[in-house]
Amino acid sequence: MSNWPTRPVIYEINTWVWLNELSRRHAQPVTLASVPESVWDALAGWNIDAVWLMGVWERSPEGRRIALANERLMADLRQTLPDLQPDEVIGSPFCIRRYEVDPHLGGREGLARAREALARRGIRLILDFVPNYVAPDHPWTVEHPEYFIQGSEEDLARAPSDWLRVGPTIFARGRDPHFAPWPEVLQLNAFNPGLRAAASATLRDIAAQCDGVRCDKAMLLMNDLFAQTWGWRAGPPPATEYWAEVLGPVRQAIPEFIWIAEVYWNREWALMQLGFTFCYDNVLYDRLAHEGAEQVRAHLAAAPAFQARLVRFIENHDEPRAAALFGPTRQRAAAVAALTLPGARLLHEGQFEGRTARLPLFLARRPIEIHDQALPGFYRQLLAALRSEPLRRGSWHLCVCDNPDDPGGSRNLLAWLWTSEATWALVVVNLGDTPAYGRVHMAWDGLSGQRWALEDVLSGAVYERDGDEMYLRGLHVILPPWGAHLFLTSAR
Repeated sequence: MSNWPTRPVIYEINTWVWLNELSRRHAQPVTLASVPESVWDALAGWNIDAVWLMGVWERSPEGRRIALANERLMADLRQTLPDLQPDEVIGSPFCIRRYEVDPHLGGREGLARAREALARRGIRLILDFVPNYVAPDHPWTVEHPEYFIQGSEEDLARAPSDWLRVGPTIFARGRDPHFAPWPEVLQLNAFNPGLRAAASATLRDIAAQCDGVRCDKAMLLMNDLFAQTWGWRAGPPPATEYWAEVLGPVRQAIPEFIWIAEVYWNREWALMQLGFTFCYDNVLYDRLAHEGAEQVRAHLAAAPAFQARLVRFIENHDEPRAAALFGPTRQRAAAVAALTLPGARLLHEGQFEGRTARLPLFLARRPIEIHDQALPGFYRQLLAALRSEPLRRGSWHLCVCDNPDDPGGSRNLLAWLWTSEATWALVVVNLGDTPAYGRVHMAWDGLSGQRWALEDVLSGAVYERDGDEMYLRGLHVILPPWGAHLFLTSAR
């Protein structure tokens, strides 16, 4: 499919676990080739634009063996599943043996059928690419050891947790410079020209099977960061950046394909310039989770062209569950804030139901939980509102909130306006644990000269307000702790 919407709503699914649950529910094996039509219909009913099938590539038997031998990891997995069985440890989806769809999940043909089923419902498909490392039993370790960071016998003897022998060669284990190496993966050398060509060829094959790709920890491949991490072992930095060289041919061949970067350390704009369509907005996530309205407001002052290319979320597979981190009331305010901003919107399987257990990716099964019965209805209302004309195709404006009589009363209020030719929408959130009240100032000429009906899609309440008064004095609002309004409007 092509013609991506400007602000796509993306739904991440843990593919292996999801298919296992479908198999139990339907009392027969379910793969990507045989997902019931009713399941695809139910996904489409959430008003999403894309499904990210996380973890479809062939998992590594050697990576699984290393995981099973890791006592600390196994202890952590048993914290999630006390009745864990060895066959439920399937290895990491990012410890990839080959970029072929895992036979357990239905293989390449099964993925093609799933893509067709999604396309019939107007839903696009996103898959993973893990650029920094591969599994110890990946064919490249034998066919192209030069693609990897290599070490010596002395390195292995001095730091066995940093290095791994595969056949005659000693390879560096994959790493982020701020953490210990990951024990089950081998570090690729982003400066090697052969590796860059092979990565680009891999991406061309992936792009033939989906509509977009999410690239894991994309900033680690940037020349300066890679050189800081690996120094002389990587060799001299090339004249071009990894992503410019690797993405370029695929972007030219498939211009409608989208590229999503998981990124940290304020590298978002740099990666956008290297070819990424969207980059994770971890700054917004951190400020919603751990800071306050003032810090969120400062982040939203960034240039509109930058904000339009961010991925907004309040949970994904790398973060704690939103229901556990934020709690039931605060989660709703955070979701309204994150998902009504410019850019792409990312949701995570289980978020709608209020799951609280963050599932380690090594597991094939997740614990049984009691769902929040009210939360799915909230998300249905919110996602339906994202389909409205102003939020789908309109222009975004950050509003000023004030309260001259009590400046503290509006301190935690945030608001933004979405305008289209004929109508507008207004989002107001209280990012605080005390009531908030004040006026929202909307500097938009289209307000004047008529009365407006404001329907709050979150509560169902409808208010009628004079456009001239709103334009001149602002809209008066009162919100409880962690309260929110999402007004869709029509002229009277």
